[in-house]
Amino acid sequence: MSLLAMLIAAAIAAEPPTLTIHADRPGPRVNPTLFGIFFEEINHSGDGGLYAERVRNRDFRDVVDGKPVGWSLRLEGGAQATLTLGGAHSLHVDVSQAPTGSRVSLVNDGYWGIAMKKGASYALRVQRSGATALDVTLESDSIRAVARRRFDGLSPESLRIEGDLVSDRDEPSARLVVSASASFSLDFVSLVPRETWKRRPNGMRADLAEKLAALQPAFVRFPGGCFVEGDRLENAFRWKTTLGDVASRPGHWNDNWGYRSTDGLGFHEYLQLCEDLGAAPLFVVNCGMAHRDVVPMDKLDPWIQDALDAIEYANGPATSEWGAKRAANGHAAPFGLRFVEIGNENGGAAYAERYRAFRDAIHAKHPDVQTIADGVVPHAMDLVDEHYYSSPGWFWTNADRYDHADRKGPRIYVGEYAVTQACGRGNLRAALAEAAFMTGLQRNSDVVAMASYAPLFVNANDRRWNPDLIVFDSARSYGTPSYHVQQLFAENRPDVVLSVEISEVPSVPVDASGTIGVGTWRTQAEFKDIVVRGGFEAIASANFEEGASEWHASHGDWIAVDGALRQSSRDEDCRDLFAIPALTGAGDYQIELKARKLGGDEGFLVLFHARDDANFFWWNVGGWGNREHGIEKGVDGSKIQVGAHVAGSIDTGRWYALRVAVGGSHIRCYLDGALVHDVVDTPVPTLAATAGRRDATGEIVIEVVNGSDAAVPAIVRTSGVTALEPTGSSTVLTSASLDDENSFEEPDRVAPRDVPLGNAATEFAHTFAPRSLTVLRLKEKR
Repeated sequence: MSLLAMLIAAAIAAEPPTLTIHADRPGPRVNPTLFGIFFEEINHSGDGGLYAERVRNRDFRDVVDGKPVGWSLRLEGGAQATLTLGGAHSLHVDVSQAPTGSRVSLVNDGYWGIAMKKGASYALRVQRSGATALDVTLESDSIRAVARRRFDGLSPESLRIEGDLVSDRDEPSARLVVSASASFSLDFVSLVPRETWKRRPNGMRADLAEKLAALQPAFVRFPGGCFVEGDRLENAFRWKTTLGDVASRPGHWNDNWGYRSTDGLGFHEYLQLCEDLGAAPLFVVNCGMAHRDVVPMDKLDPWIQDALDAIEYANGPATSEWGAKRAANGHAAPFGLRFVEIGNENGGAAYAERYRAFRDAIHAKHPDVQTIADGVVPHAMDLVDEHYYSSPGWFWTNADRYDHADRKGPRIYVGEYAVTQACGRGNLRAALAEAAFMTGLQRNSDVVAMASYAPLFVNANDRRWNPDLIVFDSARSYGTPSYHVQQLFAENRPDVVLSVEISEVPSVPVDASGTIGVGTWRTQAEFKDIVVRGGFEAIASANFEEGASEWHASHGDWIAVDGALRQSSRDEDCRDLFAIPALTGAGDYQIELKARKLGGDEGFLVLFHARDDANFFWWNVGGWGNREHGIEKGVDGSKIQVGAHVAGSIDTGRWYALRVAVGGSHIRCYLDGALVHDVVDTPVPTLAATAGRRDATGEIVIEVVNGSDAAVPAIVRTSGVTALEPTGSSTVLTSASLDDENSFEEPDRVAPRDVPLGNAATEFAHTFAPRSLTVLRLKEKR
């Protein structure tokens, strides 16, 4: 146990906290839509993931440097042939020599291997011409056939052939081989397991869909994310081109995430997935904005009509134009689309006017559909989408973010959130911080209507974003600790919030050890006349006339020149620390210095209480694009805002006088003699809780998050009930270290475990395990 954990444990043992659940103080009803999921085509989440198609580049539209992605030519037994791409997305093999016993093959490795299960059937579909006989084989790495199908007596004309391949063994990484002894062309090659989830044609990979079902999502937001808008509009998701026969879908370049989307997982398949999950669809429409270009307002009508047509496709009667197309695609009944988000992470005046045009049109024709805005706009809003990617400390300190939110404004949809710092590839530290945040979402369900973690999936071979909820390859999958947090909150969602009071948990004072330093962020700057004072006496000073031997740079190009310390790199996070032995452990001191910006994007960093690269405080002067000043602290590699940011910028070429005065947890910052910040730092919380009651069972559900390395012995008190059954139930998510992660080798290293609970009462002692999320379910005696 660390020294910090021992201090926390000693403080708690001296005065255990009390959790009081006020069963007689029911709060708001919890929105049934509170916990959902967000799917985006990122990290090969769909193609090569949830979408069950096994063949990569099945229609030969994905071409890089003149070569079809995923396909290669293999010649055996003295055969000679060439491979060329046809104009109409086809692949032609011209065989010039084929001795007896030779073979000419096109080989497809799938998405980093094609997983096969013994005895399973895989539906093959090939559009071909040329050779009158084809062999289609699934091979292992040793070129041993796992499954084989021969097609004889074919017409040389273009012909669609179909059949099943049955695997004779388990093979996690097979390849598909199409062979002939004469010239042939392929236009389309598809291989899909018969056992898709729910046995849907053109359906989902079963194990990944089962993991979604286990989350019990109330809604599914799709199809993005930046995938919706595209970096440029020409690459935006257009739902109408994702309907119909998969061989006829053109797909599009997923320019934000760097690969081609087949759009086999299209608008209809998304809606069908929602229905199969029992989840409400939430469709994100492109509002005529991409990252780099925008549709002019006088040309916006077709984009608005696209949104209206999408709603009609989902909800219209089978007699309507687009409802009839839905029925023709096999679903006569409406899907019931209730939520439409207008754009993704768009903003500014351009977004506001487009949002209004879309919203007005949607509400005029479909008044029962609720629209979601990307941030606050000066127009009517049903819901507003807020996104948070930050550190564990940020999520802990923002567990009460919505406790004092305006109850008269639009409801909130927390559409994307995740710990993205100090998170490994999805560790317990991140999961518990998210759990603490989720206690606040549930507690404030009258304001927060919906929430979804992001991103949902990552193919381990194409990690474009980190971390993610579910990790997979061609054959295996596992949930990260964050997955289990989402699952526990969803399956234990109460119907009514109950008030929870936590007596003050003893905390450890701010660690005032460490030294001081200076730094820059994408900026060149120089610093001089640095003095550190304790009271009125100088503890240390640096004028750099004789160099900077007492300074230790961790990043950047630092040099002492002309009595100043100059940093000339344009990199991020360039730091240089002053080695001051007399400062170690000193809680009260002030730093005085002068700083000048030489060029770049931002201003200066003044560090204090700096112990290492992961644990420090800094004053960021002219940060965030040279728009704001703010104080942040680093805790185990994650940054947390201290106090409010203040608007301000730094001019190039001008010397500024900076002063930082620290007295324990009290921090004051001065710029050219003017007080900019006057804040008191508070320790990051390590205990969070929420509670509620379930209508059907009357159960009281309590969720408690302990983020510290120390166990928390506590008194759990329930007021407003006469008696509780002594036998309740308890589920605990914990592990030996906050850094613990799951993996293919240890998929359940961090996973929930049921723990007996036999001492429940209106007041009972319970120890919450270190590094844990605990769910208690208590039954009232009738």
